[in-house]
Amino acid sequence: MLLYRAALPLSHQTLSYLSGLIRRHRKTIGSTWRRLNPGRQALLVLVHLRKGETLSEAAAGFGVGTATAWRYIHEAVTLLARRAPSLDQALRTARRAGYAFVVLDGTLIPIDRVAADRPYYSGKNRMHGMNIQVISAPDGTPLWTSGSLPGSVHDLTAARIWGIIRRLQAAGLITLADKAYVGAGQRVLVPYKGRGKPASQKNANSAHAKLRGPGERANAQVKSWRILRKLRCCPLRAGQLVKAILVLQLREAG
Repeated sequence: MLLYRAALPLSHQTLSYLSGLIRRHRKTIGSTWRRLNPGRQALLVLVHLRKGETLSEAAAGFGVGTATAWRYIHEAVTLLARRAPSLDQALRTARRAGYAFVVLDGTLIPIDRVAADRPYYSGKNRMHGMNIQVISAPDGTPLWTSGSLPGSVHDLTAARIWGIIRRLQAAGLITLADKAYVGAGQRVLVPYKGRGKPASQKNANSAHAKLRGPGERANAQVKSWRILRKLRCCPLRAGQLVKAILVLQLREAG
């Protein structure tokens, strides 16, 4: 087997943060010895998430079995996901920061499913996947991500299932969203629909798009972690993976 060294486009601070989480967890559960120390386990997890390397590839690179690599990654993802901000925490952060608005957007995480798995098929995106709702700051900083729902679920339905619309209204936050959220309420501003719109509505849509555009970059930041380009694990883990990546992305950006 040929081995090679490769760079990982992440900061040392992110590695140290994850290493610390793993080290404290091992101490809590009384895990005295493992094949990889906390730093190497953290690096294994980051390689898998950031570069999208398969379990077998990551395991071979770190000299452990595939089953061991799976356990290490699952453990770390669980630890990270638990530290993801709740919806209420994210909205409090937005209010304290004094944001004029937040951006609500849905994204689809592609999954490895066959055509028969209709609940996972998104007609909008024409692929199988899991629906994730994302709230971000006006500059595109992701603030919160939801759990996952099958790709066939409409964005507005997903937002209602997760209680997003109700909590946004309770928080008194203006929210910008796309046309998928028509009917979400007065505080959720969406573009005007239909053809032959008057100039005033066209200008309003243009201004709306310019304000919402930077916020939609939050999805691109999260999906820069290649593991999310197509999940080959259980689809129900998509939400947990995205939450774990959110914690890492915020740490990296900070």
